[in-house]
Amino acid sequence: MGFAVLAGWGRVGVIRPKNEHAARQLRARLRDFDRRRISLPGIAGDQELDVFVGQLVESIRRVDYVARLRERDISVRRTDPRDTMFDALRAAIVHQRGGDVEEAFWLVFLFVHFGKHRNGGWRYAREVYGRLGAPGTWNWSAVSTDPGAFRDWLAENQSRLKRKGVPGGFGNHRKYESLDPYSSRGTGEAFESYVRWVAPPRTHAILIANTVRAARHDGGVAFDVLYRAMEAVSTFGRTAKFDYLAMLGTLSLAPITPAFPYLSGSTGPLKGARRLFTGDPNCRIGPKVLEAQLGKLQPVLEVGFQVLEDALCNWQKSPRVFRAFRG
Repeated sequence: MGFAVLAGWGRVGVIRPKNEHAARQLRARLRDFDRRRISLPGIAGDQELDVFVGQLVESIRRVDYVARLRERDISVRRTDPRDTMFDALRAAIVHQRGGDVEEAFWLVFLFVHFGKHRNGGWRYAREVYGRLGAPGTWNWSAVSTDPGAFRDWLAENQSRLKRKGVPGGFGNHRKYESLDPYSSRGTGEAFESYVRWVAPPRTHAILIANTVRAARHDGGVAFDVLYRAMEAVSTFGRTAKFDYLAMLGTLSLAPITPAFPYLSGSTGPLKGARRLFTGDPNCRIGPKVLEAQLGKLQPVLEVGFQVLEDALCNWQKSPRVFRAFRG
């Protein structure tokens, strides 16, 4: 109920009625761009085109969903790490609404750092944030005041967090990360280097405000300055930096937005762009050339680079058969 299969869209599956117009419009714009501007051999066939449009629609839906969360009632239980209803992203929104934007920034960091495990959900973020049920939380005030104490706590409790028989782990984009408290690539260093990046007593809000002011209120420039500055945050590579900053923009915690898709250092989005513009995901065309081409395509599609980057990544995994990807 509430869904329809569009003519010619069987390969993509069901399209929500509210998305039918957007899907047809994106398809027409891509065909027109291919004819008039730059050839798109990767979607020369209807099958590839329909699947790519399906991924664009799916990516738009994901970004819009997060934006709509800000308009919904959210239970305060979402903020309690001792409650199985804890949700780092929803908790960030609740704190933002309550005026504690510093904690909202921190929860977005936890949301990206740990991710949501396919089976364990938010367990890592919930149990670390909630000190495994002990009094207090590892909130922004506690960690930023004494990151060394957090490292020591993590060292004492790492085995409990990783205990067998209970689903848990990092999310899909973070599956190679570690809970190690002291290594240069572990959670301990990630937390402490993040604190150094914010540099208390400077606040997140001041960091963002100063960056936006220096960028003359250009959201794309400010995003890029912050993206490059986050090289200082351990374990935060290309994807984590992009996801963290894009989420700040989506939640209106920062007036920033990516002005290009940051293909350098990426895997899936780069392969997707290569496939789109050449038909060969393994061709040797460089990311800067592809970013310039996507810079011409994005204003035509009017979807934003967060959506375009996500859609390219997912489309290249299965360019002829639509698959919904999560995490």
